[in-house]
Order: sequence, then C-alpha cells, then structure tokens
Amino acid sequence: MQVCLASTSPARLMLMRQVGIEPRLAAPEVDEEAVIADVERAEGRTLPPAEHVLLLAQRKAEDVARRLADEGFDGIVIGGDSMFELDGTIYGKPHTPERATERWREMRGRTGTLHSGHCVIRVSDGSLSWAHDVAEANVTFAADVTEREIERYVATGEPLLVAGAFTVDSLGGAFIERVDGDPSTVVGMSLSTVRRLVRELGIEWTDLWNRID
Repeated sequence: MQVCLASTSPARLMLMRQVGIEPRLAAPEVDEEAVIADVERAEGRTLPPAEHVLLLAQRKAEDVARRLADEGFDGIVIGGDSMFELDGTIYGKPHTPERATERWREMRGRTGTLHSGHCVIRVSDGSLSWAHDVAEANVTFAADVTEREIERYVATGEPLLVAGAFTVDSLGGAFIERVDGDPSTVVGMSLSTVRRLVRELGIEWTDLWNRID
C-alpha cells in the first residue's frame, strides 16, 4: 500500500518513519490564509480551532490526492494541520524571534491545548474516499523557565516555524512538564488517530509498514 504525506514537516516525516512507514512526500499547494478567510467570510463567523485545523488538513490532503489520482496513484494520502490555543488565544507559527520570545513569556507556568487536524484520503482508480478527525493534547509549561533560557532557545531558530513556538521532541522538550493526550499530537500528528482513520477506510495499519526488516 502506497503512502503519501501531504506535508513538508520534518516532524511528521519523523513520526511516519518511527512507526515503520517511509512515505512519499508532496507539498500541498494551498493558500491557508485565503482558505480560512473565504470560509469565515461566507459563513459570517470565526472558525474555532478544531474546525480551523480540520478544514486545512482536508484541503491539503485533497489538493495532493487529486493530483496523485491523475497520475494513477493507488494508496492513501495523509494531511494535517496544527495550532496552539492558550486562554482562547490562537498561536500559529511565530516566524520572528520577537514574537516567539513574547509567546514563551506568556506560556511559562501555564497550560494550553494543541489542536491537530487529520485527513486521510484513499485514492483508488481515480476515486477518493475520506476519513478525518481532530485530536487534542494539553501541554503544561514549566513555571521556572528563565529569560536566559528563552533567549537561547529562541536563538536556535527551532520555535520560529512550529505551531505555538515549541517542540516536545527536541530542544523545547525540557521546558514542558506534562502532556495530557497522545504525545505524538504535539509532535505533529496523532498516530493513534491516523491509525483509526486508516482503518475506517478499510486498510490495516500494518499494511502500511515498508521500513520493517
């Protein structure tokens, strides 16, 4: 069974490899801000985090799946999107050191929620079948993170391009005291959720293994 990861995220690729899957990679051609703006304008409301990440996961997976279907691809496409919420405020990728620093000052000693949208599409004979869901995990940050630690962490560049300005599986992990929920959700996608969605499409998870000796 072929697997395509509709993402350029190194963290999601790492997760796939850790569970025995070497996926094909394809970058979605989706204007995320435009997608959200169009839907919110049409519906006259602001999408809550769960709907926001699920919509983008669906659009990303669909974009790649339709292109692969035209090539005769037979397998599954996995798309995902994540965002971090703290006291009702949404934190995407900070992009700048100044913004990352500000966020860490706000997050230390507090607990927020990582929302992760997932969409799995089965591509077969040019047709598409869908399964999708949202996973959430609560993340508690250490209260004693110092200004020097924040400065040096931000200087590594790691937090600039990840949702919420933190990682749990790399340098940022030492500043996180607790994760309530599937830990892989915080890394990039919930593996248990993806497995369930794959099975909903009639595919055994172990059929995706292609890195097992």
